[in-house]
Amino acid sequence: MVITEAQLKRAVPNVSKERVWEFVKAWNKYSEQFEINTPLRTVHALAQFFCESSALNRLEENLNYSVKRLRQVFPKYFKTDAEAAAYAYKPMQIANRVYANRMGNGNEASGDGYRYRGRGVIQLTGRNNLLAYERSGYCVGKVTEHPEWLTQFPGALKSAMWYWKANGCNALADKDDINAVTKRINGGLNGLSDRAYYLRRFKREFGF
Repeated sequence: MVITEAQLKRAVPNVSKERVWEFVKAWNKYSEQFEINTPLRTVHALAQFFCESSALNRLEENLNYSVKRLRQVFPKYFKTDAEAAAYAYKPMQIANRVYANRMGNGNEASGDGYRYRGRGVIQLTGRNNLLAYERSGYCVGKVTEHPEWLTQFPGALKSAMWYWKANGCNALADKDDINAVTKRINGGLNGLSDRAYYLRRFKREFGF
């Protein structure tokens, strides 16, 4: 389903003006390939993508956390204020700790946590996810060696579309089930109110 820059700007006034054209160009080139090709699939995918990327204003995970936020977001890894204080406002060290020894990453000293931190329109995270995308046939080149490609278009969107299709989100969007789609994208219901806001805006713009 073809979309336009004007539609996105009307639906979401705070969309990144620098990135919206690149997004639209990539969307119109690849959406059919990933079967995001009906009105419902389109509005649900756009809602999730815009929530995850803060309306295209963020294509890389922000890990610049305070002590308080570390305790709130990563309580498993920072059980005391003193523990959190040693990592506060140190994005590289935070990522290396919280993403160590999971998602295909090595230990904290390996640097994999920061190397494979969330990037792209839906913040693809962890070596396993990047490797799966690399091997999918949709990725051109070795993204595990160049994860920065996920912060550039079309890779930033194409990787999100691959994840969307690979995780069965088209079928969930067909049911107009935002909770199920959110769980599949996010692993929980984080930011559900924001996702619902974007979904309402896009449905209105596309004539629902």
